[in-house]
Amino acid sequence: MSKPRVRFAPSPTGPLHIGGVRTALYNYLYAKQNGGTFILRIEDTDQNRYVAGAEDYIKEALEWFGLTPDEGPGYGGGYGPYRQSERKDIYRKYAEQLVAEGKAYYSFDTSEELTQMRTDMEAKGVHSAKYNYLTRGQMKNSLTLSAEEVNNRLASDTNYTIRLNIPQDEVITFSDSVREQVSFQSNELDDKIILKGDGMPTYHLANIVDDHLMEITHVIRGEEWLSSTPHHVLMYRFFGWDAPTFAHLPLILKPTGKGKLSKRDGAKFGFPVFPLEWAQEGEETYAGFREDGYLPEAVINFIALLGWNPGNDEEMFSLEELVKIFDPKRIVKSGARFDVEKSKWFNQQYIIKTPDQELAKQLASLAEAKGISTDISYLTSFAGLMKERVEKVSEFFDGGGFFFAAPAEYDEKTIKKKYKVENEPHFRAMIGGMKDMGQFTANALESYVKDYISDNELSFGQIFPILRLSLSGSMAGPDLFETMELLGQQEVLNRMEKGITYFQNYKNAANA
Repeated sequence: MSKPRVRFAPSPTGPLHIGGVRTALYNYLYAKQNGGTFILRIEDTDQNRYVAGAEDYIKEALEWFGLTPDEGPGYGGGYGPYRQSERKDIYRKYAEQLVAEGKAYYSFDTSEELTQMRTDMEAKGVHSAKYNYLTRGQMKNSLTLSAEEVNNRLASDTNYTIRLNIPQDEVITFSDSVREQVSFQSNELDDKIILKGDGMPTYHLANIVDDHLMEITHVIRGEEWLSSTPHHVLMYRFFGWDAPTFAHLPLILKPTGKGKLSKRDGAKFGFPVFPLEWAQEGEETYAGFREDGYLPEAVINFIALLGWNPGNDEEMFSLEELVKIFDPKRIVKSGARFDVEKSKWFNQQYIIKTPDQELAKQLASLAEAKGISTDISYLTSFAGLMKERVEKVSEFFDGGGFFFAAPAEYDEKTIKKKYKVENEPHFRAMIGGMKDMGQFTANALESYVKDYISDNELSFGQIFPILRLSLSGSMAGPDLFETMELLGQQEVLNRMEKGITYFQNYKNAANA
């Protein structure tokens, strides 16, 4: 088998949906596994829906995930240009070739005439009327008009289109790697426009021509394109070209309910559906996995398993491991439900696996944004203490803010339940003992506190909760003594002094 050439071909009409990332991932995995080429092609033929900045967003997202294209706009390659808007002159000659061979035709109908046709057909009992073998004979096109009138219209009318001439009474069958043999009845198809009035091709013509000229061997794309594939198969036949191998991926479904995952579901269920944040002036801002605290390798692992499985119970795979084990035959037909909690679980596993120093580098930018000034060694130790307690990178400072500022308030329930006024002398004594400690390490602190509790016939429940409360303001946090070591001797003594004074005054006032 020749080395595969696959393409990820998004439209720059807004942010890249996570379903699009999965399509890019499967293309990338197949290409890399087989020593092939992963191509980025920007399908921007619909200029009315073009959004400035969307192409840059797509490229930034792919690179964040490590899915860097081998060819594409800005990446080089010998099959460019890789933006369809820059290939406009290529497509017309192919559309005109089909017209000359009777496989396509000129259409001069206005939007009002098209609306009237559908109304007339509905009156005859034909609902959802199409421009096809039933209706094309009553419309204004090169199949119904004389050659002279067609030439006159071509010379004077710049708003005509070219439509595909779908044959009648044929069964169009093609192989799909995911769905095996797929068949469509040609009478159910419409004569799709392949060249628009502005001279730009539609997706149907452009992707066929580009896939052929770019020597694409495998088309791996979303299920939504399955219904268009018979048109594409016909066009390959019309041109006398070999069709690529098709694989149509299952939908990614909403976490609950029916239907595919949409951008609105993110706001509804409280999770991102885009890889990066998308914000444009005057428009709604959409959250991104990156800004929400996800690691790219965790998202890749998670979405790889949305519609594909490795054939065993293993779940944790790096991108490199996925390249080795990916098998398109294990892509499933049915939709894959987006499990928000599972995505968090994956992210947590990858946070735990990430070296503390690497996490510290990511936390440094977050710390700077929050106005927190600290050195990388402190952040490294902080990351090590907190990493098993968070699901997202963004949660490090939510749950560990007390490492950077003394608590401004304390959990009153814990004060009421755990603090005993008569224990104040013990806490004061421990403050004095800790002040004299030569080594303020977790091991030394643990030995000192436990020995004090034992020597004074106290219980852990009388001491540990109050120590933690004075340091963090709540009962939440990592190991108590490792926390004390990281905060440092003077900071611990200051917080204990402040906390014990506050707790004593609080209980005295409550008991008055």
